Amino acid sequence: MNWNDVLAVGLVLPEMEAATSYGTPALKVRGTLVTRLRTEDDSLVLLEVPPDESDMLIAADPETFHITPHYEGHAIVLARLAALEPERLRPFLLRRWRAVAPKRLVARFETAQEEA
Repeated sequence: MNWNDVLAVGLVLPEMEAATSYGTPALKVRGTLVTRLRTEDDSLVLLEVPPDESDMLIAADPETFHITPHYEGHAIVLARLAALEPERLRPFLLRRWRAVAPKRLVARFETAQEEA
């Protein structure tokens, strides 16, 4: 994957927008960070991933998932874009989007998904 692929997956969510965070490309909803690109290692910062899940992902697929000391102990895992597939990215973005998007927006989205 590359950043354009991340945009293609993320921008389908309501009110998701391309933005920047710490000077790097990011996806946000109403100004709140959903994910950002770590340009130093071409990885995505995936939020809302508890440390036990992060540990499991890293153990199961270390070519894709990793962590740096800066993020240890936080609900974050890093994912190398080169090894990440769009279908694996979508649930991470959706989880974070649901956590930060306005509740009414999430409810409308969920209803539309159920009707589709």
